[in-house]
Amino acid sequence: MRVFEDIESIERPFQNGVVTIGNFDGVHRGHQTLFEKVMKKAALMDGTSIVMTFEPHPSRIITGKKKPPLITSYERKKNLIREAGLDVMICAPFTREFASLTAEAFARDILAKKIGARAVVVGRDYSFGKNREGDIRLLREYSEKFGFEVDTVDWLPIPGEEGGKISSTKIRALISRGKVADAAGLLGRHYQAEGTVRRGRNRGGRLVGFPTANISLKELLCPSAGVYAVFVDLDGVRFQGAANVGVSPTFDDHIFTVEIHILDFDQDIYGREISVSFVEKIRDEKKFPDIPALSEQIEKDAARAREILSAASDQ
Repeated sequence: MRVFEDIESIERPFQNGVVTIGNFDGVHRGHQTLFEKVMKKAALMDGTSIVMTFEPHPSRIITGKKKPPLITSYERKKNLIREAGLDVMICAPFTREFASLTAEAFARDILAKKIGARAVVVGRDYSFGKNREGDIRLLREYSEKFGFEVDTVDWLPIPGEEGGKISSTKIRALISRGKVADAAGLLGRHYQAEGTVRRGRNRGGRLVGFPTANISLKELLCPSAGVYAVFVDLDGVRFQGAANVGVSPTFDDHIFTVEIHILDFDQDIYGREISVSFVEKIRDEKKFPDIPALSEQIEKDAARAREILSAASDQ
């Protein structure tokens, strides 16, 4: 997959470009359906399958706020799009200048002239241009004017939820409530977060008897407080683990942390990058009367994590 980190670096229009446009945070099953449609249409047209996305998240520029927290980092999103099999990814830096483009200018100058779009594939509620002035009806008008087709794709329904559709907003809500197993069904994989292992408060192994790797999720979405069964990927090797998310109330220091006890593992990995896949919530966070009681519970949590992760590995 060729990656263009800005629009200006595109030297010439692509051959019969078939493009889908969106932020694609999470690259969930709904997004994957769009990608499949793009690739099939590009194959029929002897064309180029293209994903156009944005960095940073548009709402951070439009509203001036840091939220929403991201389901996927930019690098993770790029890798997932690559794995989907697209030919090209274009990441447009989302600036105030870019946000001020009219719908017509975006369709004419970006889609038709710069990218060379011959077909645009989007969801039925797609909007574009300054103040989101453009909708599907307007996009179809511009498609006739500037020489490209418009295909719309229905959003995927959420199984068992009448009227519900798979969306990044829905997935964020599930993860923030700790429902990571439900979120996995919409993502098509476990929710995954990356972080650099940093030094904690030197109490996991020393006081509790279970050493932990502490990471900061930075701008990534954090599951609700509690203990989770997780997979941990380090340098291409996958380990089982149990993660504690929260303030560790037994210690009364009220400092929020994400601490991962990697099962059957004893290496110094400070400063190294790990990826944590949240598979299932084991329990809510709880204050214990003393450290021995906490250690006893962590041992039970680790055993439960083994059961959950062994079953997940067999699927």
